[in-house]
Amino acid sequence: MPETHSYDLVILGGGAAAFAAITEADRRGLSTAMVNTGLPLGGTCVNVGCVPSKHLLAMAETASGPAHNPFDGVEYSDDEPSIDWPAAIDEKDRLVEQLRHENYVSVAEHFETDIYEGFGRLVEDTTIEVVDGADEGAHITGEKVLIATGSSPVAAPIEGLANVDYETSETILERRNLPESFIVLGGGYVALEWGQILHRVGVDITILQRSDRVLSEMEGQLGREIQRCFRDEGIDVVTGNHFERVRTGAVDDGHGTSEEGVVVETTMDGTDQQFTAEELFVATGIQPNTEDIGLDTVGIETNDCGAVVVDEHFQTTNPDIYAAGDVIGEPELETVAAKEGNHAVKNAFGNEQVTIDYHAVPAVVFTSPEVASVGTTELEYMDEHGTCTCRTVQMDDVPKAKAVKDTRGLLQVVKHHETDEIVGVHMVGPRAADMIPEATLAVKFGLTIDDIIDTIHPFPTFSEAFKHACQAFRRDTSKMSCCIE
Repeated sequence: MPETHSYDLVILGGGAAAFAAITEADRRGLSTAMVNTGLPLGGTCVNVGCVPSKHLLAMAETASGPAHNPFDGVEYSDDEPSIDWPAAIDEKDRLVEQLRHENYVSVAEHFETDIYEGFGRLVEDTTIEVVDGADEGAHITGEKVLIATGSSPVAAPIEGLANVDYETSETILERRNLPESFIVLGGGYVALEWGQILHRVGVDITILQRSDRVLSEMEGQLGREIQRCFRDEGIDVVTGNHFERVRTGAVDDGHGTSEEGVVVETTMDGTDQQFTAEELFVATGIQPNTEDIGLDTVGIETNDCGAVVVDEHFQTTNPDIYAAGDVIGEPELETVAAKEGNHAVKNAFGNEQVTIDYHAVPAVVFTSPEVASVGTTELEYMDEHGTCTCRTVQMDDVPKAKAVKDTRGLLQVVKHHETDEIVGVHMVGPRAADMIPEATLAVKFGLTIDDIIDTIHPFPTFSEAFKHACQAFRRDTSKMSCCIE
């Protein structure tokens, strides 16, 4: 009979939700253990998500700088930048290792959380068995359990895809060499961010999206604008594809000869299309990591997407087990996962009944230009109210954008047609990720357009676009000086 180790809280998973949970548990004086299933400690964000991708985005932007110099007073030679991809991967690995140790390993040690390494499975009520890995055979039980196993990339059900080698946002991080060309399947943030990284380090990129625009879950103007920016940069973005088949086939290497590559067959408006590249990158979504972790054994329900079903307090259908993070579905964001993990502990051990207002959760795509959004879209508001009062300003009307010669993008404000409260803000542009917090506060706390107009904004900044969009409800913004109130 294996020895059972007992704790107040046992967590299946080792990412953002898990670490937020042990932080709150420590504040309450609870004993904690983690069964780290899957990725190294720290989960998606530090290992294969936010940290490495944003690091490589910044590297790629630096590499592309000379080609996008807008200033007459700066000249570069005709030499192309030299990209050392293996060196970039080595640098990424050092950063990930540093942050994993500083922000996760040392934090777990500080909170005296016991870490069990291996694949964990619920075997009865609140007991987890490590069935594979370094701590195989261990049994860990808790007064409460938190499931925080995260998510993994998933390939769309396209004929032939299973028979073709392809990269994902996780596997690409291990590549030491890159092909001449990639077809990227998908049009979400992963497809766009990685498409731009790879393009800017010299890979020919074709992005194929099923719907009529990329970022199809966001405000329509955002997808259309980032498509335009990508095409201007030389990234081929093809929307409206109905994927028929993926197969291997001969691909022209650009030097008059052919080599084995990948062929994607689609139809567009009833017309057959064929796209070829050396290799394939699949960015068609993610799926919750719920397979074979014993959910049925302990009476936990999942939905059609495989996500753990929870109530608004993150409690599963087993009252002693909670769940948080990507494993419970959208929005799959690191900051949301952390907040959910924190709240799950408060509810499990303090009965605090805390919830999250998902309407006021911002989403960001860290391309160049950046994309950011919070709250209700124009279409959603029209569907609910049958009317919409919205205003959009172009970044080329913003003085800061003109001054730095980067006028890509736009900003839209959606307000309530009766109360003037701001219910949605959607933007594409430089520094959009840094601008969205002000808009998030406006949506969260029900600020009106006049509240924003009456708030003095520093000049010149990109954030003035938000104020200008609010002013556009009250005046003709094409007829005003830079600092008009």
